[in-house]
Amino acid sequence: MTTIMIKDIIEGMDLEIFAGHKGISRKVAVAALVKPGIELAGMLDFYENDRIQIMGSKEAAFFYSLDPKIREERVKALFEKDAPAFIFTKNVDVPEIFIHYGDIYNIPILKSFYKTTSLFSELYSFLQAALAERTTMHGVLLDINGLGVLVTGKSGIGKSEVALELVRRGYILVADDTVEIYQVEKGLLVGEAPEILKKYLEIRGVGIVNVVYLYGVKSYRQKKRISLIVELQKWEDDLHKYDRLGLKADKRKIFETYVSYVALPITEARNAATLVEAAAFDFKSKMMGYNSAHEFNAQLKDKIKKNRENHHEET
Repeated sequence: MTTIMIKDIIEGMDLEIFAGHKGISRKVAVAALVKPGIELAGMLDFYENDRIQIMGSKEAAFFYSLDPKIREERVKALFEKDAPAFIFTKNVDVPEIFIHYGDIYNIPILKSFYKTTSLFSELYSFLQAALAERTTMHGVLLDINGLGVLVTGKSGIGKSEVALELVRRGYILVADDTVEIYQVEKGLLVGEAPEILKKYLEIRGVGIVNVVYLYGVKSYRQKKRISLIVELQKWEDDLHKYDRLGLKADKRKIFETYVSYVALPITEARNAATLVEAAAFDFKSKMMGYNSAHEFNAQLKDKIKKNRENHHEET
């Protein structure tokens, strides 16, 4: 089971810690979040104590409406259930009683600069990405005109060189050599670079280059949804191996998600970067409802039909 430590959440979400410093190594295994309003009302039977607890303005208002004695009893009961952490939102002051019990039970008491709705959205997305099952693929991930394109192929075929040329044209690098992929939900895959490889491209004969330093901050982004896989392959004389019209819709499965797939045969005479760019633009046009191959095929069939009709008329 994948987990993340509270200290990594503090760093990733830029949270301020008020108490429970000894508990920052606590682990979280659930991306879902909860607001303990009903628990503050005394109903602890369904307390989801495996989740991070969010204290927003409504929970704070109810908390302060309680009698001080009841207030302390219920807060103590929350801490006895051993939740991973409590996070107070932007407009909520952290009560002293939470700081007190946070230090006693070594449960981190944290403060966010986000308001409740934004905190739920940002923190849930952060945890979902951190806790998702991951796999790695050898290749290059690029953002080509808004489309996440994963370029794969055997070692030495020129994937990084293709990436360099496309970045030079104004497109965006996400990851080179090793792409970490996780599934946010069925049908949605996201790729990013391992921490040590972020912003870097390896060009044989040149070495490691930092694309941000060479081409500016617009040349790199941290993660991108994967919509298309393009595999570079060495050209083979057997042309029947390739779909010349582009009518066939191939896919590759990663986790539970099927991703559109294109195989591009490469020779010294073919500009691989331009081919990848064309594949990306063609795929995007299909997403927008226009399919060149289907249009050509329809025209071809229409032409054949008319030729047959003319032939029958002549005979």
